[in-house]
This record gives sequence, C-alpha cells and structure tokens, in this order.
Amino acid sequence: MSLNINSLLIHGGIDGDYATGAVNVPIYQTSTYKQDGLGEDRGWEYSRTGNPTRAALEKLIAELEHGKYGLAFASGLAAISTVLSSFKAKDKLIVSDNIYGGSFRILDNVFKNFDLSYEIVDTSDIKAVENALTSEVKAVYIESPANPLLTITDIKAVADIAHKKGKKVIVDNTFLTPYLQRPLTLGADIVVHSGTKYLGGHSDVVSGFIVVNDKKLADRLYYLQNAIGGVLGPFDSFLMIRGIKTLGVRMDRHIENAKEIANHLVDHEAVKKVYYPGLENAKGYEINKKQADGPGAMISFELKEGYDVKRFFKSVKLITLAESLGGVESLVCHPASMTHAAIPKEIRDEVGITEGLIRLSVGIEDVNDIIRDLDDAIAFSKE
Repeated sequence: MSLNINSLLIHGGIDGDYATGAVNVPIYQTSTYKQDGLGEDRGWEYSRTGNPTRAALEKLIAELEHGKYGLAFASGLAAISTVLSSFKAKDKLIVSDNIYGGSFRILDNVFKNFDLSYEIVDTSDIKAVENALTSEVKAVYIESPANPLLTITDIKAVADIAHKKGKKVIVDNTFLTPYLQRPLTLGADIVVHSGTKYLGGHSDVVSGFIVVNDKKLADRLYYLQNAIGGVLGPFDSFLMIRGIKTLGVRMDRHIENAKEIANHLVDHEAVKKVYYPGLENAKGYEINKKQADGPGAMISFELKEGYDVKRFFKSVKLITLAESLGGVESLVCHPASMTHAAIPKEIRDEVGITEGLIRLSVGIEDVNDIIRDLDDAIAFSKE
C-alpha cells in the first residue's frame, strides 16, 4: 500500500514487532548475537555492523527520502565524515558558501590533512558552479536552505550540470527534512542529515543519516559505516523513530509560527534585514517553492545600528540561547561565535555571517509569546 508522507512517518520502515505484536519496534539493547554454528547467524552478528532497532530506523529514513538505502550514525558529523571518507586524496569538492561551521571545520581541519581539497562557491549561482567543475572536482556539497543565511540552491539545476560532467551531488537536508524536501527526487546522489534537529525534534538525542539510491555507492558507505564505527545506538534509534512519528505535525506548527514571526520582524523598526525563504521578496523564494513543500522554520536577522546583540541574547527569556536547532522549543544563537566560529572571520564577513547576525530556530510555543519575547529582548538591546 502506497502511503502519503504523514502516514509514512508513523508506519514507514518496519512497523511494529511481528514476533509479539508490539506497536513499537523493540529496543534491541545488545552488543552481540548468538550464532547457531560457524557461519550460521540469524541475520545479525555484532551491533556495530547491524542492529534490528537501527535497521528499522534506517529503512524508515530511506523510505521518507524516496531512497533505497539508509544509514544511521551517532551524529550528523559522523554521517558527513563517512561520506567524505568515500573520496580519495587529490579529490576536490565544491562547497556552498554558507554551510554549517562543523561541516567546514571537518573539511578544513581534518580531511584537508588527507589531501581532500574544497572550493567555496555560491551554489545559488548556477554559472559559478558550472565554472568551478574542473576535472579534479568529484562532487558538489550543498545545503539548501543553507546555514545560517538560508540561501537557496536549485538542486535539480546543479545536479543536471554536475552529472553531465560526471560529478556527484551531496545535499544536506537538515533544515527542511524529507517532510518538505526530497533531494534524491531532484537528482542528488547522496542526502545527509543531522537527525539531532527536526527529525528527532525534542533536543534529547544526537544522530545523523545518509540516504542513497545507488547500490554500489550504498555498499561502499555501508562498508565505511562498519569500518569507522560511528553508528547510532539502539536506544537512540528508538528515540529517533519516536520523534519522526510527529515530524509532520511539528513542522506544520513550526512553519506557521515562523511565517508570522518573519513578517513581524520585517516590519520591526529595529530590524535591518531578515533572512527567511518564506518571504515572497526573499532571494530564492520561487526556487524553494518549486523544489520544496515549505520554507522551514529557520530565520536569521540583523538589528540596526544602535542595538547591542549581546544585550539581546542576555535578555531573551522564553527563547533559549543555545547551540542546535529544530527542537520543539525556540532556540537562538550567534552564528559568528557559536555554530560558525570555526570558519575564518574573513570568509564569514565575505559571505555575510556578520557579528550582528542572529539565528532563530522557531519552536512550537504560542507564537504571541515568542513574538513578545523577541520584542522585549530587542527593546532591551537598544543602546
């Protein structure tokens, strides 16, 4: 039976436990499995290699992304590291010009040591991407919307150009999730997620995912997953399955609140600029509307001169100043000193990650309470 997304969130993957009739997949909290004889196992050997609870989650994320093969990891960066490990020395990646600072850090400070190079490109500029696809480039790494400026990249256009030149396309789909955007259907080869964010949704578990369609690529990534070993444990896999069940209703509320807050900030006398792909005058609005089912619930904004961002962060009460995003609670952060501190200042300044930039992950609280907290903090931040 073919299911729509809201039903698939609840019944996708492995639905319940056939052995007992339990409606939830059990937590197989075991490190190893009894074998009936040499070379005679029951499908499981060792939980780094495979675990039934994790396998149920991996099947679920694959189905949600319209993919064939899913892999679950202990964090988003463990997933990204595994993807990067599939490349070789002398290979090169094209990377979106504003991406999560942790993704930049692992490229610049870890994989660069193994002679995997990168070039930062504005991937929303298709011509710039095409010009950057030289012979040594093996893949284009995209975030859309990008973190933290919510830049939109036309995934299909990039995939079409990249594939003509024999390059792969990797898309980080953390901000929109498969509820809103499915990059594999747009031509991407690899989708990665920080499941810690909207997929888990409750700020209580750290996880990451990879989804692909190509079996040869999947086999290579499965090999690396097992060899490197940064896998998601069974209890965290259970929590992720539970969180995903409510993704649809949460995202609907997140977006409803975000649209109202974004419009409020646009009209606010103290706000200089608002970055949100749900605003009709936002750059990339039409592209996002074409390739996604919604704009998500991440908003970045800058205050005008005469307002102190440190005072703003000090005075929020309902909204929590913290790393991360995508939880039911509203979170606010300062990208330049928190999530993107690993990116050199000259690069941050060049792409627009300024000292005055504020990133807001809109939660599902009452929207009037969130707006009142923002207004009070902005008023308090006036110098």
